[in-house]
Amino acid sequence: MDNFTSEELKEALRALESTISKCEKALPKLKEGTPQHTLLTRRIKALHISTALIKRELN
Repeated sequence: MDNFTSEELKEALRALESTISKCEKALPKLKEGTPQHTLLTRRIKALHISTALIKRELN
């Protein structure tokens, strides 16, 4: 990764986890098979990957 401080990574992790939570709450409101549902599902997966990479960098 670039030169990010531990504190910057922790703050980014908190923001990503908050966004994941909000997206997961919105997902059931969308009808399966719609473009919005697909997009949100893919977005949640990407956010989970991002958090995993940040956690790996912190360890």
